[in-house]
Formats: sequence, C-alpha cells, structure tokens
Amino acid sequence: MSLPSLRDWIFSVKTFTGAMLALWIALRMGLDRPYWAMATAYIVAQPLTGAMRSKALYRFSGTMLGAVATIALIPNLVDAPVLLVAALSLWIGGCIYFAVLDRTPRSYVFLLAGYTVALIGFPLVDAPGTVWDVVLARVEEITLGIVCTTVIGSIVLPVPLGPALTTRLDKWIGDAADWTVGVLSGAPQDAASAAARRRVAANAVEIATLATHLAYDTSNLQTATVPVAILHQRVLLLLPVVSGAADRIRLLREAGGIAPPLRAVLDHMSDWIRAGRTADLSKATELHAEIDALEPTVDATADWTVVMLAGLLGRLRELTDLAHDIIALRRQIRDEQPRLATLSFARGEAVATYHHRDRLMAVHAALAAICAIAVISAFWIATAWPEGAAAATLAAVACAIFAAQDDPTPNMLGFLAAAAIALVIDAIYLFAVLPRANSFEMLVIAFAPVYLLLGALMSMPATARVGGPIAFIGASQLALSSSYAADFPSYVNNSAAAIIGLGATAIITRIIRSVSAEWTAYRLLRRNRRAIAIVAANRSPANLAAFVTLMLDRLSLVAPRLAVSAEGGDSAATSALADLRVGINILGLQRETPELPERLHRTVRTMLDAIAAHFRRRSLDPADSALLAIIDRVIAEVVQDPATITRTLLLQLSGIRRGLFPDAPPYTSDTAREMMQQTIGRPA
Repeated sequence: MSLPSLRDWIFSVKTFTGAMLALWIALRMGLDRPYWAMATAYIVAQPLTGAMRSKALYRFSGTMLGAVATIALIPNLVDAPVLLVAALSLWIGGCIYFAVLDRTPRSYVFLLAGYTVALIGFPLVDAPGTVWDVVLARVEEITLGIVCTTVIGSIVLPVPLGPALTTRLDKWIGDAADWTVGVLSGAPQDAASAAARRRVAANAVEIATLATHLAYDTSNLQTATVPVAILHQRVLLLLPVVSGAADRIRLLREAGGIAPPLRAVLDHMSDWIRAGRTADLSKATELHAEIDALEPTVDATADWTVVMLAGLLGRLRELTDLAHDIIALRRQIRDEQPRLATLSFARGEAVATYHHRDRLMAVHAALAAICAIAVISAFWIATAWPEGAAAATLAAVACAIFAAQDDPTPNMLGFLAAAAIALVIDAIYLFAVLPRANSFEMLVIAFAPVYLLLGALMSMPATARVGGPIAFIGASQLALSSSYAADFPSYVNNSAAAIIGLGATAIITRIIRSVSAEWTAYRLLRRNRRAIAIVAANRSPANLAAFVTLMLDRLSLVAPRLAVSAEGGDSAATSALADLRVGINILGLQRETPELPERLHRTVRTMLDAIAAHFRRRSLDPADSALLAIIDRVIAEVVQDPATITRTLLLQLSGIRRGLFPDAPPYTSDTAREMMQQTIGRPA
C-alpha cells in the first residue's frame, strides 16, 4: 500500500477543519448532540469537489425527507411501540428498495431518508414526546456538518472533478481504440485484446457515475454534461459494432483471406483510430469513399462470403461514424467548447438514458434490512434491553450502506471491524485524553493526530473503506457534549450494542440475501435474452435506441462481475454481444417483414417465433441445429424469389445466422437447394 500523497493530506486537513468548525458552531449553539455535526462532516467529505457538493445536496434532501417521515410516524404510533418499530422498519426497507433501483448517485437521497429515520426514530421509541425537538436538533446538526464541509471543500484548494473525469475518459477511449485496432488487424484475438474489450464494458459504470456529478463541479466542464453523455453512449455502441466486424473479419479470413483492397481499408482505419486526439476528422469522409468503392452486389446469386463482406462494410461505416463522433466529442470536451460538435452516427444527437432496474435484488435488499431490524428490535423489546435502539440503528445503517452489493456480508464484517477499531480509539479518548482537554483548542489538538490520519486514508481508494467508517463511527460514538460526562459502564454497553447489532446484521444478511457476483451476472444475461425473446415475439417493431441502450447497460454491469472468471467470463461476454447483434437484426427485420409477400411473411414469423422460444430458455446454452435449419430455410426462400429480395433483408438474416451460429459452415447454394426440397409440399 502506498503512502498518502500531498493531495491526500490536503483533503484530510480540509475535512478536519470542516468537522471542527461544525463541532464548534454546534457547541456554541447549545445543540444537545453536537457530535452529529462532526460525524456528518466526515460522511459528506469527498476528494472531488463535484462529488462532494452533489453528495451534500443529496444528504440534505434525504435528511429532510427522513425527518418528515419521523414526525409523521412517531406521534401517530406513540402508544404501540411494536407497531412503531414495524413502521420504521418498513420505511427503511422501502427506502432501500428505491435506492437499489436508482443506480445513480441520487440513490443517496433514499438511503439517507431511510437511515435518518433509524438514527432519529429508534432512540425515540421510549421517549416519543420529544420527537419535534429531537428532529429539529438532528436536522440542524446534520446541516451544520454538510454546510461547513461543503463550503471549505469548495473554496479552499478545490479539486475539480473535470480533470479526473477527462483522464478516465482518455483511458477508456484508449482501451476501446486498442480493442478496435486489434480487431481490424485481422489477427486472432489474444488475451490483451479481450482484456481491453472487458475494460470498455466494465468501466462504463464508473464513467457514468462520475458524469452525474459533473453539473455540481467547480471546473469549466460543469456545462459539458450533454457531450459527455453522448460520448459515453458512442463508446458503448462500439461494443456491438466492433464485435460484429470481428465476426465477419474472422469468417472472411477463414474463407480464403482478406483481399488486398479490403486490407488497405482496414489498415487506413486502424491508423486513423490509432492517431487518437490528433486524428483528422476529414479522414472519415475519405474512409467512407474507400468503403463504398468495395461495395459488392448482393442478390440471389451472391456467394455467402459476398454477403459477409457487405455486412462487414456496413459495420465499418458505422465504426467510422462512431470514431468520428468520439474524436470530435473528446476534442470538444478537452477544449471546453460550449457548442455541441457536429456528429455523424446515424442515431443522431439524442441521448437515451434507459437503465436496468433490478427489482429482484431491490426486494432482497429491502427484505434483508426489514428482517435484520425486526429480529434485533424483537430482542430489544422482549428483553427491555436499554441499548437496543443503538443496535437497531446500526443495523439499519449497515443495510443501507451496502444495499446495492451482491454479497454485502464481507463489507459488513469489514464495517464491524472498523467499528471495533473506532470504539477502541474512542475509549482512549474518552477516558485518557478528553478529561485533560479543558478547552476547545485542546480538543482540536487532541483530535488532530488521529482524524488527520483517518482523513488521509479516506482520500485513498485502497483504504477509503477503512478510514471512512472509523472516522464517522468514531465521531458519532464519542457522544461529545458541552461538558464531560463519560461513563465507563454506559460506554461498554453502547459499544457492545454496536458490535452485536452489526454482527447480527451480517449474519442475517448472509442467510437471506447474499449471492455471488457470478450468479447476478448470469441473471443479467438471462434478462437480456428474455428481452430478445420479447422483441422476436413482438409483431410490431420496438424502439431500437431503448433496446440497445438497455442491453448495453446490463452488459456494463455484467463485465466487472465476470472479470474474476477469465475464460468463462470472456465467453459469456462474447455470447452476450452476439445476442445483442441478433436482437438488433431482429428489430431491423421486423421493419422489413410487413412488405414481404404473405407466404414469406409467415415463414419469417415462424423463424422469429422459434428464435423467441430459444431465448426464453432458462439456460444460456447455444441454439440447436433445428433453429439453424429454420433460418437457412428462410434464407433459401428469400434467395429463390428475386422479386422480393432486398440487400437489407439478406444482411439481416445473415446477421441473425452469424450471431446464433458463429461456428456453423457458411450458407451455400447447395444449402438453398436442400432447404427448398424440404419445403416442397409444405402448405402455403
């Protein structure tokens, strides 16, 4: 592990200053729990100013929503503690459900609305008469922490998000370029190329998350949210386009090699993409002309390799437009130009924002939280445990923080270890250091060594999950007030409640909802396959942008989960991209189908129904030979009826065939005759 850098120490000093300022103001105002102001400062603190400001806004919004819920629930259920605890648990579970559905940083609003109710409400179960005063004080304390940290972080050596985002964008685009150039080279795909493709899919989530904070940033990129969103979309669209090109290049290479004119186009495109930010945008027009010069005639007499060549040229046109847009948008973002770049890709400037919503995982997370809180609360009420409220509160906080993870248990146990360390540090402070601190200045000096170190650890990605919990758990469990009132038996009981609450939550979560990342990945792949089945069975064309964006969004969630499984994960990702290409071709085919003669229309519909049946299967097994025969029969009928054949129709059918059966022998005229013989005598 590397040592903290100067930037890490600067972040730590700013965070510590904000926390101490919030604590000082809370003490001067006479708030009954000023330590919440200090703890909030460490919860909100983020190294990047844009992320910190957005998190501050979301935390304040969630706190206000949770405060309103507390005021609404407690007075109305004051005479029924069991019902009150049940209502609080259901509210927390509901908030976690919506937080898991919303995969943007806005989910923080729901998380805060949930565990704010726990922080305020559970301690009030035995003293509901003070609800208004306590809620008002908590909102004031939390707001103090938010404001102090945000103001200091924004005006004292702010660290804008823009440069960090552009650095990640350059790395992301570089990975996409490496993969694309590797495909265009025509060489068999090696481990480096596959790794680059996995990084393109896996890093999409991080880029999208950073971009959502851009509107709150202090850099000039604050207004660049639209070009960044379009750039994100374009890079993701490379996945099906480049993988489709890779499949056709492989087939042409196996069929006898790449012809010199095509090899020249591929090399020119590789050189252009490799040039990156220095590339000449006008080269796109030249490449289009070179591609058009290679366009073959696709008709009923065309050889299968000719059809594959036409399909490859179509992918190369799309790749040229995507590369043009990526270069233009990146140049615009880098130069901070307010005007949107002129784009070339066929789908225009619209940005689709469709995101996968995992309702099953959201329900699991909500149920696990409700069950954990219910079990701990039942023990609390049944035994009249004085510290039961603290255990239930920490259970709610842990469930909320780790709600979106496949298996939260390891991180909950890490949170438990951080809490234990924080409690030891607090014990040293409460019973050895603070009795000798007779002024606020001495308090600051006493806190500085530990909290400056914790702030530096928070700034480092490798240690953030350790430093952050220790800092805010330690600040909240210190229970500082205007006068020293530490009591060792009370402290031991509260510490035991914290450990028991977190330990029980980890056990219950492990039993109820923990799943492997691989299980979640394959469930996401199944969702994509079901989406293709729905598209194939649908008699009217679906929205192409919505379909592609949603499929790619799921794929970006699959990639990091399968990264630990090198060969199996890569095979699954390759299959997922092939499925996506099949879906895109099905959507195009549906637009052609209504114009076909009735007999051919029914044949195509039979094929689509068979494809839908294949994708409805629970397993991810490849399609069987019966489906290949059905597809070849449709192609045979199309090529035997020149009056109805269109270039687009044949390319779509070939795309479906290649996507489902990449290793099948090429379609030939002999295949056509065989298929037609099988259809003789079939009812019209």
